[in-house]
Amino acid sequence: MTSPTVPSPSSPSSPSDSVLVRAARQQPVPHTPVWFMRQAGRSLPEYRALRADVGMLESCRTPELVTEITLQPVRRHGVDAAIFFSDIVVPLMAVGLDLDIVAGVGPVIAEPVRTRADLDRLPELTADAIPDITESVRRLVAALGPTPLIGFAGAPFTLASYLVEGGPSKNHERTKALMHGDPELWSDLCARLAQISATFLRVQVEAGAGAVQLFDSWAGHLSRADYLRHVEPHSRAVLSEVAGLGVPRIHFGVGTGELLAPMADAGAEVIGVDYRVSLTDAVERTGGRYAVQGNLDPALLFAPWEALERRVREIVEEGRSAPGHIFNLGHGVLPATDPEVLTRVVSLVHEVSARPE
Repeated sequence: MTSPTVPSPSSPSSPSDSVLVRAARQQPVPHTPVWFMRQAGRSLPEYRALRADVGMLESCRTPELVTEITLQPVRRHGVDAAIFFSDIVVPLMAVGLDLDIVAGVGPVIAEPVRTRADLDRLPELTADAIPDITESVRRLVAALGPTPLIGFAGAPFTLASYLVEGGPSKNHERTKALMHGDPELWSDLCARLAQISATFLRVQVEAGAGAVQLFDSWAGHLSRADYLRHVEPHSRAVLSEVAGLGVPRIHFGVGTGELLAPMADAGAEVIGVDYRVSLTDAVERTGGRYAVQGNLDPALLFAPWEALERRVREIVEEGRSAPGHIFNLGHGVLPATDPEVLTRVVSLVHEVSARPE
């Protein structure tokens, strides 16, 4: 397997001096950095060919596959960062839970966690349980050179919802019932999941990841009051655990426009913004104190180029109101996306955001 030729327009000397890390730290950058959530896999034909006969969880636990899949979009698109190829349930698998990722459904838990006895069979995660993650990150850091690798983990609420519901849920009825009906058990479950997510992130950073993202798929289903009381303390615990490791922290949730301020205040340098809220509004809601990430609607990648180009230019301009801006989608790359369009978007963002030397 050959190492990629990684585009590096700003010629950083190391990941810590990269365009992405500088933007996250609100430092001057030569252009707006770009990466895409779910850029590793999904739309790339080379990814589908590589995974033709390999299950998702097996792919996530095989360093050679993780390395190749993570590098594919960096080679193809010239993005300013790689996102670690994984899944939010990988650390749950590592502590021994019986689960699978079912095509067209998502993570499915064989025995949902709904009682104190269920929680007792959910152990803490240790680095010894995930040597493959350390190995994958080390391989990637060596191959990427000055391009940063973003470490990745699921937030406690989203993990808890999968565990309680037994899989994806539209209404999260069992989750909310447990949250309100047995708040002590709920808090203990989320505290355990916070430890698991924090350890998963720490292992990635200690192996060389240059930034981390905490991803909360389902937090947008909560009221602000419920988020602040039942969820925010546990997300804060995860972010606090990696606070002293010297890498920027990105906090992203789906449908979380009403939660942007508490999510940012939970301990992130960068607040991820989905496509439902403008970057201008996000900056205002978070007091102009945080770098922002986002927020092109993934569906617009299917629009005619003229319309897409107009929206990309608007987002780059909106990002100028923030103390730092990382261009991204307002959620993940959709599987049917034309990879060539993603490559053109990266080039366009670099072009229209370029600043004089």
